[in-house]
Amino acid sequence: MAQSGSELRRTLGVGDAVVIGLGSMVGAGIFAALGPAARAAGSGLLLGLAIAAVVAYCNAMSSARLAALYPASGGTYVYGRERLGAFWGYLAGWSFIVGKTASCAAMALTVGAYVWPGQAHAVAVGAVVALTAVNYGGMHKSARLTRVIVSVVLAVLASVVVVCLGSDASDAGRLDVGVSGGAGGVLQAAGLLFFAFAGYARIATLGEEVRDPARTIPRAIPTALGLALVVYAAVAVAVLSVLGPEGLGRASAPLADAVRTAGVPGLVPVVRVGAAVAALGSLLALILGVSRTSLAMARDGYLPGTLADVHPRFQVPHRAELAVGAVVAALAATVDVRGAIGFSSFGVLAYYAVANASAWTLSPAPAARLVPVVGLVGCVTLAFALPALSVVVGAAVLGVGMAAYGVRRWRRTA
Repeated sequence: MAQSGSELRRTLGVGDAVVIGLGSMVGAGIFAALGPAARAAGSGLLLGLAIAAVVAYCNAMSSARLAALYPASGGTYVYGRERLGAFWGYLAGWSFIVGKTASCAAMALTVGAYVWPGQAHAVAVGAVVALTAVNYGGMHKSARLTRVIVSVVLAVLASVVVVCLGSDASDAGRLDVGVSGGAGGVLQAAGLLFFAFAGYARIATLGEEVRDPARTIPRAIPTALGLALVVYAAVAVAVLSVLGPEGLGRASAPLADAVRTAGVPGLVPVVRVGAAVAALGSLLALILGVSRTSLAMARDGYLPGTLADVHPRFQVPHRAELAVGAVVAALAATVDVRGAIGFSSFGVLAYYAVANASAWTLSPAPAARLVPVVGLVGCVTLAFALPALSVVVGAAVLGVGMAAYGVRRWRRTA
């Protein structure tokens, strides 16, 4: 077989990169994360959203600086390896791949639950196969589909905001109810809501496929993050004003409940479709990110070398994409991981902690180190503010990765 090469094609401009970032962030999380956040902090979830946004901004700026310097596939795996050493890069990559693979299966099952609840597993597998095929066909196809998905989801969310804020059921006084869980509740809400912001890393993870990365990535990441924050804040305020903190905390489908309470039950099916489409967008971006990190780790020998192969025509890591798709499809067909991925938030925060620590090494100037320090402290604080089970499971997953790294090092030196 002819050598397919190892470099990916640079096809993404600023617009496409922003769309991919938005497609990752404005996903199914906004349809579900508000309820748990309200249970943790009451209306203090708005303060939690602000804290999550500050930490996400610091992470975004650290990631943007590093991605411009190291425009290769793999994101923080590459940054940690280059700035802190092989172990820290590996730990970031391990956290990302394991946590996000579970997230992929969860998003696929979310699609199935909304589209055909009685056959959720079958629909989930079909969604994984279809989106893997789209990704296999090249980055342009993925970017075009993401643009359509983002447009649909933003239209649905805008409808929810307009209906809620314009209804008689809306009461601004519900935004002033005290923080029910104290400072700990606000931090826990921030940790839960942070998960919804994590998609901007996809832009950095795809750094090898971005045109003029030194210019494109620093523009695309904060732009996508800022747009997502505006959307999240508007939705949170609108839903809180209708349901109130207690009602929002009890809601299993907060946005659908909000439009029903606002007196427009006919919009509920539209919200359900929006949630399914949003989950598809998240799944598409997650498969992209996991396959690119797998490619980078395979290049360094931490995963089978065949995963580093790049397709000669489509210029994508096709074997990594097929492997990720196969694993996610198998999970989606056999288990329900939607309730068992709390450790994913812990893993994502660990991933960004490594990113901030890497950015801290870029310059000795105190001003340049302020953002990475705030980001690092924020990631560690939010990680350990998560529910206890999420912390325990997340720490256990990281421990397994560390053990695997140690065994590999021992075998190479034995």
